[in-house]
Amino acid sequence: MAQATTAPRTGADAPLLLTQRRIWIIFSALIAGMMLSSLDQTIVSTAMPTIVGQLGGVEHQAWITTAYLLATTIVMPIYGKFGDVLGRRNLFLIAIALFTLASVGAALSTGFWMFVIFRAMQGLGGGGLMILSQAIIADIVPASERGKYMGPLGAIFGLSAVAGPLLGGFFVDHMSWHWAFYINIPIGIAAFAIAWFTLTLPNKKAAKKIDMLGVLLLSAATTCLIFFTDFGGSKDHGWAAPETWAWGLGLLAAIVLFVIAEARAQDPIIPLALFRNPVFVNATAIGFTLGLGMFSAIAFVPTFLQMSSGTSAAVSGLLMLPMMVGLMGTSIWSGIAISKSGSYRAYPIAGTLVTAIAMLAMTTLSSTTPLWLICAYLFVFGAGLGLIMQVVVLVVQNAVDPTMVGTATSTNNYFREVGAALGVAIFGAMFTNRLSENLNTVFLGAGFDPAAAGDATARLAPAAMAQLPEAVREGIVTAYADSLAPVFWYLIPFLLIAFALALFLKQVKLSDTSGMVARGEAIGGEEAVELEARARAAAKGKTPAGTTAEAKTDSGR
Repeated sequence: MAQATTAPRTGADAPLLLTQRRIWIIFSALIAGMMLSSLDQTIVSTAMPTIVGQLGGVEHQAWITTAYLLATTIVMPIYGKFGDVLGRRNLFLIAIALFTLASVGAALSTGFWMFVIFRAMQGLGGGGLMILSQAIIADIVPASERGKYMGPLGAIFGLSAVAGPLLGGFFVDHMSWHWAFYINIPIGIAAFAIAWFTLTLPNKKAAKKIDMLGVLLLSAATTCLIFFTDFGGSKDHGWAAPETWAWGLGLLAAIVLFVIAEARAQDPIIPLALFRNPVFVNATAIGFTLGLGMFSAIAFVPTFLQMSSGTSAAVSGLLMLPMMVGLMGTSIWSGIAISKSGSYRAYPIAGTLVTAIAMLAMTTLSSTTPLWLICAYLFVFGAGLGLIMQVVVLVVQNAVDPTMVGTATSTNNYFREVGAALGVAIFGAMFTNRLSENLNTVFLGAGFDPAAAGDATARLAPAAMAQLPEAVREGIVTAYADSLAPVFWYLIPFLLIAFALALFLKQVKLSDTSGMVARGEAIGGEEAVELEARARAAAKGKTPAGTTAEAKTDSGR
């Protein structure tokens, strides 16, 4: 192992000394980036009904989530592979900058589709923040200890779950939805500064030709997949429409060409050898099926709470807190427990079962369901997710060679996001199509002419509810409840498939060596502490300079 080094190299190519202090410094940069991404999601979820109401996109509101997921999904393998080949520091900075600039554009949007475009640009940055954070943790922390670091990340999501809905609700109720994106600017600048000064990771040079053809074909396949499902699930096209199947044929062609290209590439963006690893395949399949069910529920529950329950944006945001509390609690607990026992297999099994039970409970939601009962359902739902999400990533990282950590992490996340995009597109279309029909019926029944009913449906915002007659308000509440709750029935089978897959997940011994140490890019453990002490002594003139690896103790950029 790299830790057996007796004569450390000096200069620019010297290994990084991974002392505990340095690990926490690097981890602070990751926390800053994750805060930026997670806070944005919780703010937008509560502001979405108002945004689509003001910009005139109620019938197309699924695209706000789909565009973000599509962009995130496309770039995940790119960030993962390029991070393995070129180093992760500069890519992490680019992701933060892109996310922040796109937030400015979203805040200044004057039309629905303009807003969707900037949400997609946010996804281009958000995908990097997610993948690179997970890969960098694997670089600096051994798998056997990595569970302990799920706690702080869980705390970040918990903090975002508290701050996001409160801020989103406050902005919508007292200022404007634009501030849900303006707030990303100072946070993004702070995250960029922290990462610039603390993310001391080495840059690399590509030893083989970069697989640009694979990047293009994978992006084409992902795009065709999303449009195929979106067209098929929409009332304007449908599954029988020729344009729908044109996207389907494009998807099939892109997949075939991608597999051929990857088999011939010097350094493929998604190596086909990964799919000969049974642990990787199993964990990735769990993530895919979980994504189908999980994100569909998360994307539209705030809208259900805000419109069906008649609550304000702030209250609907607070009602999502139980889910995040449940997720945070089980994520922290499972991470600590895995670090102590070295065993992970039981957690995805329990998590998928708990999540399926919570989803079954959500099928009973109606406009008369007590808010405390909705909160209880969401708490159980979040608790189930917390037992699965981080654990699956840990399993994948532990099952592959250290040189492929970023690629394996991004591929696993890619298939989960493909599942999420499919779920949101298909089940979101089911929800919005049914909702549009129900709302149109409500407004026509109230005496609106067809043109006015269509306009009222497209521009229905929560704030407009108070100006409507009581009978119309009750009809709208019922329309939202009748449109969303039945969709949960279609999500349950996918969670049960994830449960079956978890039963066959193989237990593999967790590695005691971090990725960078295994690749010879760093020195860890007691040797790193000793070398850093010698470097500090040399800097004070107590030992001859240049005898240790001090060149990388404070740099590495």
